[in-house]
Amino acid sequence: MIHILEMIKESFAHHIFFSAGLLLITGYLFGQISEKIKLPMITGYIIAGILIGDSGLKLIGHQNIELLHILSEITLSFIAVIIGGEFSFSKLKLFGKKIIFITLTQMFLTFFAVSFGLLLIGLSSYVAFLLGAIASATAPAASAVIAEKLKAKGEFVDYLHGVVALNDAGTIIIFSLAFSSISRAVMGELELSHSLIHAFSEIVFSLLLGIAGGLAIHYTTAKKKNLNEINILAFGFIFCTTSLAISLHLSSLITNMTIGMLLINLSKKNVKILTSLQPLTAPLYAIFFAFAGAEMDLSVFKGGNILIAGAIFVLLRAFGKYFGVFTSGKLLRVSPQVNKFLGLALLPQAGVSIGLVLFVQGSQIVNNASPQIQFEITEMINIVLMSVFINELTGPPLAKLAILKNMKRK
Repeated sequence: MIHILEMIKESFAHHIFFSAGLLLITGYLFGQISEKIKLPMITGYIIAGILIGDSGLKLIGHQNIELLHILSEITLSFIAVIIGGEFSFSKLKLFGKKIIFITLTQMFLTFFAVSFGLLLIGLSSYVAFLLGAIASATAPAASAVIAEKLKAKGEFVDYLHGVVALNDAGTIIIFSLAFSSISRAVMGELELSHSLIHAFSEIVFSLLLGIAGGLAIHYTTAKKKNLNEINILAFGFIFCTTSLAISLHLSSLITNMTIGMLLINLSKKNVKILTSLQPLTAPLYAIFFAFAGAEMDLSVFKGGNILIAGAIFVLLRAFGKYFGVFTSGKLLRVSPQVNKFLGLALLPQAGVSIGLVLFVQGSQIVNNASPQIQFEITEMINIVLMSVFINELTGPPLAKLAILKNMKRK
């Protein structure tokens, strides 16, 4: 058996098509098993990735990682457009102020709970605040895919998409402010105003780019009746805006959510663009979540300090998300079912958190820092990876439970 695996690694692991095919097939098999035992398919995809990835059989060639990252970016782009498409102005008028208040409450409660919890066990202030900021992020992909799979509609899903969309914009601001603490630790300077300006400019330019992309899709497809032509143009502009967002160091999530929101509000006819994306995304979803599992490094569980800090991070993040929604929902008199279960649907954690960690890891400020700071940043990365591993396995089943509970109420 070992000999066969080694032969496969040597002969096929370096082929990108083999890696993608293996992720799809194993993801499908474990997805089916997950559904049999009443878990979301996403959980099966992630377990499949862990099995064949670096922490398992190592059947994904390292040279293919960058190409698979591109597929992940494409998938997130489609998901963001679909989430944005749920944000019609009629829904905003109905739930807008409540969604904003709930988002801010759960986001800041999560940030402060995680930050001060980690300070109490002795982590450096800049590491604790960075981890608090990263903890406030959610995983829009998980909730969107589960809601789509269940064909869930209604008040709960409207709240869920709204909170997820606004949450990541707010996270960028909190993270930028927290990241300034590293600058002060390394350079001894106060860069709060610079960080705040950078965070707001990133969001504003992401929104402007999304508006430009949405207008381009709307006006070039308005008179088209052939769905194939519409898809070609829509895909082309989504790819271009995503590429520009990444190249300009903007948020591709915010950019693509803006595209979806603009399309749904400019014309009801644009619904056909959004619905045409959905059948094409199933294999991308499978690769996206299986690849997320393949990248997980289970060696982070070896360190005692990491286990303790990681456990506190996971528990306090769950506390902040759930009770932030629950308390704000009570104050706003949100319907009891939404108030009770919305926090559970915010627990999945993946792409945005990992993206923020990679930003810190690749920052010139961190690269020029002292060995002590670099060691602490490495510990921080391992804490986040541990949290992502736990939340990506436990979060989707809880999100599915939350959505199902609200589907039964209708």
